[in-house]
Amino acid sequence: MVIKLDKNEITYSHTVNMQERKSIIITGCKKIENFDDEEFLIETTLGYMIVKGSGLEILKLDTMCGNVSIKGKINSIAYVDGKNKEKDDGVFSKLFK
Repeated sequence: MVIKLDKNEITYSHTVNMQERKSIIITGCKKIENFDDEEFLIETTLGYMIVKGSGLEILKLDTMCGNVSIKGKINSIAYVDGKNKEKDDGVFSKLFK
């Protein structure tokens, strides 16, 4: 499932704010490429981000400003270089099962 955020949005800076590994607020999101209760693949203004954990779910999605709030147990946050997307086929193929 792909969630595209509003194309007419003002470009905002990208920030990540996590509290006690239970919730995370991400700004500067362009779109959510794929998500389930264990992984989120998010395109941000600074590249692709993968959030992994358990029991993950979207709390709030602000498509106008590009903000996403996620709750659940967060185990890792990683950035994938968009330029090397083809080289990282292993990561992306796992996400798109």
